[in-house]
Amino acid sequence: MHQVVKEIEVPVFSLQIDPDECRFDTIEEIVDYFESEISAHQAAEFIATFDHRKHTSELPEGQLAEGIVAAYNLVFCFGFTLQTPEQLACRPRSIGICQMNDQIIVSFLEAPMPVANALMEKWAKSLLIDNDSTTPHFKSASAE
Repeated sequence: MHQVVKEIEVPVFSLQIDPDECRFDTIEEIVDYFESEISAHQAAEFIATFDHRKHTSELPEGQLAEGIVAAYNLVFCFGFTLQTPEQLACRPRSIGICQMNDQIIVSFLEAPMPVANALMEKWAKSLLIDNDSTTPHFKSASAE
């Protein structure tokens, strides 16, 4: 037996959108949009939508941050490459969609493949009414 533990730092990208900036009226419409974009992509496989808020709120010890109205993870996988068995540890991917009292936050872990990052960023920025890709909406945050 051989066991290896690797500690890696993975950037988290977060897009914070005010409701008046978003081209969708509800978080359910946003979830539907992401599901359709993922399903339509030839190298992506949609797996599931997970209602994280519902799950956490139903746990006796579950704790939700104040202001979280809805929280979903869209689980999917890109199939561009599978070069090592260890790559399975960081797959499938997830895009988080959270509705707060005053904003919508879309977040995801940076993928090791630039094509996947560009695609997820494009999907997220397309939520904006004024989709100017030069607008610095994305903020890098450390994974918690």
